[in-house]
Amino acid sequence: MNLKSVLRSRILHIAAAAAAALAVGFFTGRSFNVSPGAPAPSQNLIQPVTYKLSGNEMQTAADLQEAWRGVAQRVLPAVVEIDVGTAGRTEGLGSGVIVQRDGKTVYVLTNNHVVGEADTISVKLHDGKNFTATLTGKDPKRDLALVEFQTDAAVTVAELGNSDALQVGDWVMAVGNPLGFNSTVTEGIVSAIGRQGLSNSGNVSFTDYIQTDAAINQGNSGGALVDIYGRLVGINSWIASYSGGNVGLGFAIPVNNAKSVIDDFISSGKASYGWLGISMGTESSEDGGTVQGAYVFSVYRDSPAWAAGILPGDSIVAINNELIEDSNRLLLVVGNFSPGQKADFTILRENRRIHADVVITKRADDENLQAQAAGLWPGMTLVQITKEIRTKLSLPKDTGNIIVSSVMDGSPAADAGLKPGDVINSIDNRKPSTLPEFYTALNKGSRGKVLLEGTRQGGLFRAEIVK
Repeated sequence: MNLKSVLRSRILHIAAAAAAALAVGFFTGRSFNVSPGAPAPSQNLIQPVTYKLSGNEMQTAADLQEAWRGVAQRVLPAVVEIDVGTAGRTEGLGSGVIVQRDGKTVYVLTNNHVVGEADTISVKLHDGKNFTATLTGKDPKRDLALVEFQTDAAVTVAELGNSDALQVGDWVMAVGNPLGFNSTVTEGIVSAIGRQGLSNSGNVSFTDYIQTDAAINQGNSGGALVDIYGRLVGINSWIASYSGGNVGLGFAIPVNNAKSVIDDFISSGKASYGWLGISMGTESSEDGGTVQGAYVFSVYRDSPAWAAGILPGDSIVAINNELIEDSNRLLLVVGNFSPGQKADFTILRENRRIHADVVITKRADDENLQAQAAGLWPGMTLVQITKEIRTKLSLPKDTGNIIVSSVMDGSPAADAGLKPGDVINSIDNRKPSTLPEFYTALNKGSRGKVLLEGTRQGGLFRAEIVK
């Protein structure tokens, strides 16, 4: 690419961004001045070229620069440095965003992994003032926390934006304290939305993430991701990197996932979640593909799902017309519902789409949910046996086509003696060849119990599950 093309490409990039951010128009007019007597192209000599920006081009570039300056000046005072310590004197550094004020009390939103286990917390404002802070509330499942400090002085509170309005390609700015460099600003675009945490990364599943190429490094956690209007759209949370440094893969928690949590923290010190009352996952079809939606393996007795008529073997494919791609999406959507909220569920059952009105309730803590396992029907996870599974497990061809993957302790399936690895040959004397056939038989049982026969480590077994 020649110099003219390079410069033209760069100017067009700036112009496009300026038009989107400021609506000030496009660049016009380009001119190249070549010194007199320059050799003809056929001589194949390189000559110096001077590129001049027109007045309109310079003004647009200046307007763009001024706009980003304005965003930085607006956001920087609302972003703080958070220093933490533990009893063993381990110290840590992160960032936070001032999101609310009530009289003398100032609330700062950050990541749970920044302050969750801290014994001491201090907050340093953009102007250098330091305050001792206390933990208001935390939520490990969303990796969010709120801390508070007291002051009579004026502080800048961030304006909360609408992260649901973000689109791939939108310009954003990340603000925080990476590696101890206070009040650092980086700029980039939204690379993707709706990202899930990596399965082996330890990142929580009760939130999705905004992906950005704005530089994020250690110490940025808890800092602000803002749009071109200076509105908070995300809380910077983690990076994907082999080296531990920025490689253009930064992730932020959408601010809409945090709005209700802020009120929960202030009122009760912890977050509340909506609860449907199922065990679920992603299920494979007979041909090795993936069953659409979130697959329901079991339903808690007297739960919202139970009351709405949701059955084991159903696939939840939409909620309030929002597509549910998999169980992770269902967990996020339901978790963000307020207790008492009503929702329209679209369910795929026996190749038919049906609707169920569900009234969401409040999710109990994990310990209480485990104690309710006796009411989980039937309390086991099943997998369709594919050719690959049959070969890998050396299963005879004359055994059934469904295998038990897991059994919940204390559930009816566990009480019946079922174990992971059991192959189901029949249910109530019917031989299902597919999971839908199995669940059809399970759900049509009218005696309050079902009889299963199968193969376990080469031998036969019988088990009666009581509903």
